[in-house]
Amino acid sequence: MTHDTITISLKSRFRAALILAMVADALQIVIFPLFVEGAESLADDILDLGIGVVLVRLLGWHWEFLPSFLAKLVPGVDLVPFWTMAVASVYRRSKGIVAGTEDTHEEPRS
Repeated sequence: MTHDTITISLKSRFRAALILAMVADALQIVIFPLFVEGAESLADDILDLGIGVVLVRLLGWHWEFLPSFLAKLVPGVDLVPFWTMAVASVYRRSKGIVAGTEDTHEEPRS
């Protein structure tokens, strides 16, 4: 029996993570305050925990996710799109790392 694995490109994983982060932030900013009790909401906490797990699963562990998760527990801070900012920061840092490694592989010009 063979176990075939499906690999998803890093670009696709970043795209999916950014879309999920934007949807989660939009829910917390626009929808949840209308129906639930804000920062004390169980639905809000479950959403934050779920998004944190999915983002780590998609992109791996990055320190930017921890402040985003902790900030969501502070009342009133849910109005800041921390998940989106965290994914954007991880993406920006990954681009810098890739660009840095490409620069080191260039041969010196004579």
